[in-house]
Amino acid sequence: MTLLGIAQIAIFFVLVVAITKPAGVFMYRVFEGERTFLHPVFRPLERLIYWLGGVREEEEQSWVRYSASMISLSIFSFIFVYLLQRLQGHLPLNPMHFSTPQAPSNATAMTPDLAFNTAVSFTTNTNWQSYSPDTTMSYLTQMAALAVQNFVSAAVGIAVAVALIRGFARHTAKTIGNFWVDVTRCTLYVLLPICILATLFFVAQGSIQNFKGPATVTTLEGASQVIEQGPLASQLAIKMLGTNGGGYFNANSAHPYENPTPLANLLQMLLIFVLGAGLTYMFGKMVRDTRQGWAIFAAMSLMFLAGAFICYWAEQRGNPMLTNMGLEHVYTAGQPGGNMEGKEVRFGNPMTALFATVTTDASCGAVIGMHDSFTPIGGLVPLFNIQTDEVIFGGVGAGLYSMLIYAVVAVFIGGLMVGRTPEYVGKKIEQKEVKMAIIAILATSVVILGFTAISSVAPFAKGGYWNSPGPAAANTNNGAAHGFSEMLYAYSSGAGNNGSAFAGINANTPWYNLTIGLDMLVGRFLFIIPALAIAGSLASKKLVPVTSGTLPTNGSLFVVLLIGTVIIVGALTYFPALSLGPIVEHFQMLNGKLF
Repeated sequence: MTLLGIAQIAIFFVLVVAITKPAGVFMYRVFEGERTFLHPVFRPLERLIYWLGGVREEEEQSWVRYSASMISLSIFSFIFVYLLQRLQGHLPLNPMHFSTPQAPSNATAMTPDLAFNTAVSFTTNTNWQSYSPDTTMSYLTQMAALAVQNFVSAAVGIAVAVALIRGFARHTAKTIGNFWVDVTRCTLYVLLPICILATLFFVAQGSIQNFKGPATVTTLEGASQVIEQGPLASQLAIKMLGTNGGGYFNANSAHPYENPTPLANLLQMLLIFVLGAGLTYMFGKMVRDTRQGWAIFAAMSLMFLAGAFICYWAEQRGNPMLTNMGLEHVYTAGQPGGNMEGKEVRFGNPMTALFATVTTDASCGAVIGMHDSFTPIGGLVPLFNIQTDEVIFGGVGAGLYSMLIYAVVAVFIGGLMVGRTPEYVGKKIEQKEVKMAIIAILATSVVILGFTAISSVAPFAKGGYWNSPGPAAANTNNGAAHGFSEMLYAYSSGAGNNGSAFAGINANTPWYNLTIGLDMLVGRFLFIIPALAIAGSLASKKLVPVTSGTLPTNGSLFVVLLIGTVIIVGALTYFPALSLGPIVEHFQMLNGKLF
């Protein structure tokens, strides 16, 4: 590692710390219904939305009604996105004629299984893409289906986190808020204003925002090149802020249009973390003890920094097999050193490792380097980040409610270890809360390991239905340990609602489209519904006074306990699978027998 690389990571973390409290205070005021500086602009629109939707702003919901509202919106979103994809060939704003007989030869067909996978992906805030967006989706689909769902799915995640916070903050209550009000306020006051400013910034930096068709230009070498156009910047802003991550181009944020400058790259990483970090302070403020929020922030930060520096170390160290061949691998003024395969040369190893860590700490999935080309340990970091249910800041809302579920498990374990009553922020943690927490944690691991196991042994016939049609169907991913890692990463990314990939795998097959789609549904809803059940249970309880038997949850001891719970649960669950993938691949690399 270099001092410059370490300094870049440190500067980014300092900026995250600086924006955490202001973001948390603002979101607290929005979701508590207090007036903000944006109310003169958006309050009339908010009231109009309630009137059109028949929403009673003052009427709150039980956790069951809150869950039903969330599920009904998600079902509508899925159907809308699916139909828009299937019908895009008959709709306007499709200058490339995708899904029509006049489609370019390199266009990807929008098959029913691919449309299903994509509709599930954007509804669940995953944005897994088994296709190249710029050769598959019309401008209308990109904006009305994908970009809109980036807002909606992000607002749903934040609403669930807010509802769970209310469960901890309230006592002897039967309700946890109004889902429709929470989603509306999140969209109007939080997501939309930030995205408008970010879009203008990205356009100023060099991102495109237009409705033109592809431009054909002549390069300096005299060759002809097609440069895609479209409404990119607006989707870029929400894909980062909403931790969606689905790229407008196949190269994602490594594409110069999506990431034109180092300053744009820094803002993208900050957008990924800003709401997840701010929610931790909001949690502390709502439970009337900001130290509780900072304790969660500290646990997230320590795991983030550990992952970022391990990944950076592995990538800067490079591949010893290449070193043994006499290739230069040390950082110098003339070359970056380390493992530069699959890296965006403008950002190098430190920023690529940091971006990979940030995007998998949050359920974002945007990339500026190909994770499939990372060293085994470098690739292990983003993979394990996802497998810990992305509790490290996490997606918008998802990181906090995931971490709070682990906090429930941690105080329960801590109570058993020291003989103290399991309590957290004044609420007794009893049988129901622990059961719901375990269901949420187990649900994701079951589909990740189950689908990976089946995919690694199932014999797919060459050219058969479950593979892509054509002669390339026989091999959908690499072989040996790395091929296993690609499958494990794909299902981890789906269940973790992340969306990034070890891109050596060809996931646009009926098998992967359908199973990863189911994977994403389980990872989203079998985590959210138990979280809302916990919220409802806790909200109905009385506050328990602090006694000598209460385990403090706002200090360093609890931070260590919480980190230990996350890592131990993740290690016990996934270590055997990781041993078959990146861990054994690391030792093969050291022994010079990677292939």
